[in-house]
Amino acid sequence: MNLTELNRIATAMVAPGKGILAADESSGTIKKRFDAIGVESTESNRRDYREMLFRSREAMSQYISGVILYDETIWQDAKDGTPLVKLIEQSGAIPGIKVDEGTQALPMCPGELVTVGLDKLAERLEKYYERGARFAKWRAVIDIGSGIPSMTAIGVNAHALARYAALCQAAQIVPIVEPEVLMDGDHDIDRCYEVTTRVLNKTFQELRVQRVALEGMVLKPNMAISGKKCAKQAPVEEVAEKTIRLLKACVPAAVPGIAFLSGGQSDEEATAHLNAMHKLGPLPWGLTFSYGRALQAAPQKAWSGKAENVAAGQNAFSHRARMNGLASKGEWQSSLEKKAA
Repeated sequence: MNLTELNRIATAMVAPGKGILAADESSGTIKKRFDAIGVESTESNRRDYREMLFRSREAMSQYISGVILYDETIWQDAKDGTPLVKLIEQSGAIPGIKVDEGTQALPMCPGELVTVGLDKLAERLEKYYERGARFAKWRAVIDIGSGIPSMTAIGVNAHALARYAALCQAAQIVPIVEPEVLMDGDHDIDRCYEVTTRVLNKTFQELRVQRVALEGMVLKPNMAISGKKCAKQAPVEEVAEKTIRLLKACVPAAVPGIAFLSGGQSDEEATAHLNAMHKLGPLPWGLTFSYGRALQAAPQKAWSGKAENVAAGQNAFSHRARMNGLASKGEWQSSLEKKAA
């Protein structure tokens, strides 16, 4: 393992003013998104859509540090025959790959899930590296509800995340470690804070046990935030303050960077929260975004599957990327959104 090189890539992934585009939606998820804009989810439509994003020169070169790909996408070529991975590299961004194989019910733990995909992962990582991937992603899902999460669910998911991270580093690939505490419930921000603390502490304990070099990874956590169904939604400043407090308590300074998931927040909410956190600096690690929906909802709608809308889709993507790039330096203002509108 060349830790110097892993650290260089991890640091580039969280470079100031840039963040990670999560374009790794599974076939089922992208079908739902395409259904919403009236586009059939065929392999060629999925390729055309992602090619549109990766050819957005302004967004990709100025505001995107890396792109998480789905297995189908990493092997696809653009219409002119250029591998999509090459388009990402040519823009100056780093190609990455989602390697988990989704979730299964966790035995003896009703309502809880465990992420699978460790079997044959070493062989898959070798092929992904050859294709150009320099980082990977594995998502663990922790739900908050009546009597959950259990210590069992937190423990097995942290163990799997650490095993995945060790396999990645052995393959010279930077692992994005993503323990996501979902925001789907009716819990308040303090319950989210408490559960996320337990999840992150257990995750870092497992990473140490399995000898993962913290300098060669990126953390992708949720923010401390109210559940979607909670009657009282915590304001932006409270989300920022509690998230930073939580991260400072749980995340060692050796980790080069933290890239947040948006987790179902609206485009603007995700941007505002990240921006507010940068007002609380200085911070011991790079702090940026790794958004899927919060970067893509607008360009998907603008594109709507039509070749004549490619420029409009790219403009919408560039705008969201720029807003989040500014937020990752604490320079975003809501008035910039209104100007664009």
